[in-house]
Amino acid sequence: RPRPSGGGTETARPCLRADACVLLLTLLLRPAACGDIAAGATSGDAPHRRFEYKYSFKGPHLSQGDGTVPFWVHTGNAIPSADQIRITPSLRSQQGSVWTKNVVKFEHWEAVVTFRVSGRGRMGADGLAVWYTSGQGLTGPVYGAADQWNGVGIFFDSFDNDGKKNNPTVLVVGNNGKLVYDHQNDGTTQSLGTCLRDFRNKPYPVRAKITYYKKTLTVLINNGFTPDKEDYEFCTRIENMIIPVEGYFGISAATGGLADDHDVLSFLLFRLTEPGQQLMPKEEKDKYQEEFENFQQELDKKKEAFQKEHPDVQGQDLYESVNEREIRQIFEGQNRIHLEIKQLNRQLAMILDEQRRYVSVITDEVSKRGTQTQSGQPPSQDTDALMTLQRDVLNNLNDLRNTFSASLKQISSAQQLQHGSAGGLGTYETVQHFNDIKEHLHVVKRNIEHIIQKNSGPGEKVKCPELPPMPSCLSTTHFVVFVVIQSVLFFGYIMYRSQQEAAAKKFF
Repeated sequence: RPRPSGGGTETARPCLRADACVLLLTLLLRPAACGDIAAGATSGDAPHRRFEYKYSFKGPHLSQGDGTVPFWVHTGNAIPSADQIRITPSLRSQQGSVWTKNVVKFEHWEAVVTFRVSGRGRMGADGLAVWYTSGQGLTGPVYGAADQWNGVGIFFDSFDNDGKKNNPTVLVVGNNGKLVYDHQNDGTTQSLGTCLRDFRNKPYPVRAKITYYKKTLTVLINNGFTPDKEDYEFCTRIENMIIPVEGYFGISAATGGLADDHDVLSFLLFRLTEPGQQLMPKEEKDKYQEEFENFQQELDKKKEAFQKEHPDVQGQDLYESVNEREIRQIFEGQNRIHLEIKQLNRQLAMILDEQRRYVSVITDEVSKRGTQTQSGQPPSQDTDALMTLQRDVLNNLNDLRNTFSASLKQISSAQQLQHGSAGGLGTYETVQHFNDIKEHLHVVKRNIEHIIQKNSGPGEKVKCPELPPMPSCLSTTHFVVFVVIQSVLFFGYIMYRSQQEAAAKKFF
């Protein structure tokens, strides 16, 4: 079996040769260098990328009303939805695939596949595959697609058929249309490149960037541990690789005795062009130019017909300008602020009335206590402090209410200015109005902070009564017996699960 690229660590041996030092420096480089590796360019110039929508799909409106995906065909147990395509559900012996309807005719490309493989078990099966082949392998025994394909397949194998405990893994397998896939050995005897990556049950979707540029195939993997979409790690690279000039892209998956949900969230394809070359062939460019000219002529005809039918609107601009749109957005925001301040003003009025009621109740209580106290006994200091605090809160709320009233007046004057003259927004008076509103809002903020500081002042903390000690309901003997019984049941369950997993293990 070839050694997995980047799938494990080797024991470092001391070496002072120059080539070992260069290798060490290469390993210490930042992961950003993966972009140049993915491009496969020997020079420092990166290729031009052009998105190809006819060979791509993504949510949120992925499938149409009849369940089809534009420019793609799905077979087997594949289930398209609005935001993803479930290639296979988590049921046993399921197969499904999706393939492009149009033939890919460009030489260099880059595919970014976002998928999620999830299941309840500790192990899953069988896996997911990304294809580029000369024909559509709609169904078959290789991860739900046809065997003896002509092209390349990138396999995300999650089941350990050979029992070497080297799964989940990523393999790149090429075929000229004559080889039969080696299921018994997980394809390791035919793989051109491989790396160990655990892509099951990740918190974020897993992404694979597959690049074919200048006869070099590069695979980068985002393990799905972070939400960063560009956090790729190098998996493998195959040089001097020849694939068909024309072919189809496809994604397939299969389950066996064990099962996982294989969901593909998006497949984005980009055409790569060498620097200095035309991004679009001349024939395709001329076709698009002709379509644009025809559309422009039809638009001019519709404009002339509209002007003939509506002579009264000639010379008028039916669309708002940039300045008018900005003015409208500003005053819509001011209206929303006006409504919010009105709501706050009503709430402050309610709080003010409540505080006044509290102050009157406390005053009555203090007066009653004052008449009942004996001569020479000082009044309660806690009651005086509470009354002082209530008065401060009442004064602050009055200040807030006055400030909100001033803000409402300022905004009302700004709205009157809008109705009077929309073009005067940039005058000094309008700017002064907005500055006054801003200042009043700052005053409100400071007053609220002052109230919070007043209410959170130092004071005596109320001590809660301590809970009585809980009586011991479990003796030592009962506890030991309970632990022994739980341990026996746990080990019995582990042995039962191991037997079930061994019985469920399948061979192709």
